[in-house]
Amino acid sequence: MSGAREREHERLAQVARNRLDAAPIVEALRCIGFEVETVADLFNKKLSYKAAIPILLDWLQRITNTDVKEDVVRALAVKWAKGTEAPKILVAQFEQAEDPTGTGLRWAIGSALEVLADDVIADHLIKFATDRRYGMARQMVVVGLGKLKDRRVVDVLLNLLADEEVVGHAVKALGKQRAIIARSRIEMLLKHPKPWVRKEAKKALASMYRRTRGQV
Repeated sequence: MSGAREREHERLAQVARNRLDAAPIVEALRCIGFEVETVADLFNKKLSYKAAIPILLDWLQRITNTDVKEDVVRALAVKWAKGTEAPKILVAQFEQAEDPTGTGLRWAIGSALEVLADDVIADHLIKFATDRRYGMARQMVVVGLGKLKDRRVVDVLLNLLADEEVVGHAVKALGKQRAIIARSRIEMLLKHPKPWVRKEAKKALASMYRRTRGQV
């Protein structure tokens, strides 16, 4: 078997495993009226699925298949999960996730935490954002810090401007905070080698300018 054919065979086998492992979740969703074939159908079809949140939270803590778990996490990255146990459970899942590169499951959990970020989980978000062992999985967590009112946040973000794995995300969060104290540091990043970091620096500075002008 050629390399390409072998990879395709492995891919199809994984798809079959994922469908089998997701079957109990899909069945639970269908039992409450959601006509889905996969968990991802919830968000891919842009359904209104607030009633599904308890089922998703239950299965998130039980499922072991990483691909299926990632779909459940992505389904929880919605406004309907606010005011539930989702942030607390996602915090625990972030810590437990097996994601050596920081670009898979843990990154997806961090992205969900950004959507649900509030001061109730501030301690955890700050801990994750500043722990370099989590690598790139911290990126959206850092962005989430921009939504908090916690007084520690601006200092944390200023320190993260020296961390190349999350510098652009820290800039974005400081822009959300309209942290004028960071202006000179962000101006230095207008010459950053990465274009998207320069773009975020410009946007953050524009946000700070509007604040000094008294604009919303």
